Amino acid sequence: MGIPRQQQIRKVMIVEDELDILHLYKDFLRRKGFSVTACSIIADEVLIDYERYRPDLVIIDYKLPGKKNGLQAAREILSEHALAPILLITAFESVKKEVFADEFFKDKKIQILIKPVKLSRLADIILGINNQYSTKPTTLQS
Repeated sequence: MGIPRQQQIRKVMIVEDELDILHLYKDFLRRKGFSVTACSIIADEVLIDYERYRPDLVIIDYKLPGKKNGLQAAREILSEHALAPILLITAFESVKKEVFADEFFKDKKIQILIKPVKLSRLADIILGINNQYSTKPTTLQS
């Protein structure tokens, strides 16, 4: 039994400043059947992009150039779209603690994936992400 059609992740938005990783994620997800509807290397206009493309999932790197980091971008999206699924990718364990300690994220669909990310797990994580939501943020090990 799969994810119900109305909840199935099909459209993905990626915010990643390292172009090689951005292209790697994009190509991998497309080969797995996902539509990558938007890509950006900064999060400065993340809410505008989210509202324009309406992705089913946003993958955001934590450390980004520009005016905001990935966690700030996630907060901006979730402030306007509380049910938006977000996968925050980071190499920093401290980000996990920051999310768990912040009451704002307690009832949100945000998950933390600690780098390094194995592509073999990324699609599985995305396919199962709707079934893994709980009332608390989740940390995934790659």
